[in-house]
Amino acid sequence: MVLKVTGARNQPFSDIRKRALMQAGAKVVGRGPTRPDETAFLGLSEADLTPAVQGAIRTLLTEVDDLRQEVSRLKARLNQAEILADQDPLTPALNRRALMRELERIRTFSHRYGSPAALVYIDLDDFKSVNDRFGHAAGDEALRAVADRLRSQLSGPDLVARIGGDEFAVVFGQVTLAGAEARARNLARFLESAPIRFGEWSAPIHVSFGVSEITPDLEPEEVVARADAAMYARRRERRG
Repeated sequence: MVLKVTGARNQPFSDIRKRALMQAGAKVVGRGPTRPDETAFLGLSEADLTPAVQGAIRTLLTEVDDLRQEVSRLKARLNQAEILADQDPLTPALNRRALMRELERIRTFSHRYGSPAALVYIDLDDFKSVNDRFGHAAGDEALRAVADRLRSQLSGPDLVARIGGDEFAVVFGQVTLAGAEARARNLARFLESAPIRFGEWSAPIHVSFGVSEITPDLEPEEVVARADAAMYARRRERRG
């Protein structure tokens, strides 16, 4: 007798089991009480477990194991796709899309628990000169280095994202506006503490930053816009 167990990915397990057991010539019993001298397995008495039925069961278990492995592979691929969807294509930072989603999440958390948070908008001053002098490959390397430096200073709920071009955002969780200002100054000093190197060449990094508090009454885009405006005001004040 040849047992064929097909279509497992499209049918409920109970239907597959019934079909396979019927092909094996077994009587499918319900879940009612069995006699004391009977051993039940998958609704079968010991007498029903003929070699053909046992073969069908082994085939079913193989199908189930295959399905579990396929689900695990699909979950892994989904997780990887989600990571790529949030990742900035050039640097190890998040992209703008992921930043906006996280700001909305933090905004909701702040409304519910009253936990303070803030966003720091960071712009690299005169970054165009790096591209003009050393080329775009060096500019890309500089952006990656900046993202790495920013990430090295994060902790706990903090995150860093590249908004676009030479602009980055750092989100500090569980910090007041004054605390975020202090941490932003430390970040700026850290970024400017050493030049970015590419081969035999190096270029200094100078940054401007602005800080905005993340509050329940501000939409994510408004939080970013306020921090951006604060950054430009600080830059004008420094240069003026």
